[in-house]
Amino acid sequence: MRHPHPPQPPSPERSAELRRRFAEEARSERPDLATLCLLVGAEADGTLDEAGLDAASVELDRLAGQLPFRPGTPRAWAVALRDLLGERYGFHGSAADYQRLESSLLHEVLRRRRGLPILLSVVWIEVARRAGAPVYGVALPGHFVVGFGAEPGPGSGPLEERVLVDPFDGGRLLSGQDAEVLVAGATGAELRPSMLEPAAPLDVVSRVLNNIRAWAARRPEQSAVGLWAVDLALLLPAHAARLRYERARLLVQRGDFLAGAGELEAYAEVVEAVDGDAAEAVRGEARAARAMLN
Repeated sequence: MRHPHPPQPPSPERSAELRRRFAEEARSERPDLATLCLLVGAEADGTLDEAGLDAASVELDRLAGQLPFRPGTPRAWAVALRDLLGERYGFHGSAADYQRLESSLLHEVLRRRRGLPILLSVVWIEVARRAGAPVYGVALPGHFVVGFGAEPGPGSGPLEERVLVDPFDGGRLLSGQDAEVLVAGATGAELRPSMLEPAAPLDVVSRVLNNIRAWAARRPEQSAVGLWAVDLALLLPAHAARLRYERARLLVQRGDFLAGAGELEAYAEVVEAVDGDAAEAVRGEARAARAMLN
């Protein structure tokens, strides 16, 4: 494998440029999912230069060019993608992929043909979209899948006109019961119609960054990865205020006590309006961080 350890980050100058482009794309009228995911990858991996970004986009185009011309029904599209990506090229996932940062980076998923459900779904979506398929992401709790057909919503056709596939399982076509089992296995909850609604590109990217933050949180030595993932999440137009708290705590964890304390105090000001006790607890964390400077 090229990376026995997580990839090394880019230079500060390169990182600043990538973040500028990420913020610009995220705030554009129609954010491009592949572009945003590749920029996340470049923030993670300093070896991913402009030629590498272009090569990843070309690979998505190449794969799309190998699909049959307009297969027809949603089911035919789903089968065509499964045959191409799942069977011919072997894109799939396994439990081991959850232990690798590369499984959340689109360029690495294209190279290794392995990844987390959401990144494999991005490959399916972007290849299918380039070929003209009616395709969308479906953010089931705990397991991302892909839908083919008219997007659910007012005026859409009957459920039979839509097909769900699981790219993590090589593009296996899912019955309604299969989807129920996936949701129950991940959360213990019942499948609700709202869970089948299309996931917007920014929601997909937010979930990708959540996965990266969770990966880093389990590995304290990878706090730098957690920090850049939080920083990118904060560039999305809509984000949780609590990300500021997470960022502040990461700064303290990394030994930047002054900056961390300052951000904790700023977050406490925001929280004060809704929960005075919580705000005071955060201020206590800020005082403790400042005490580390002495």
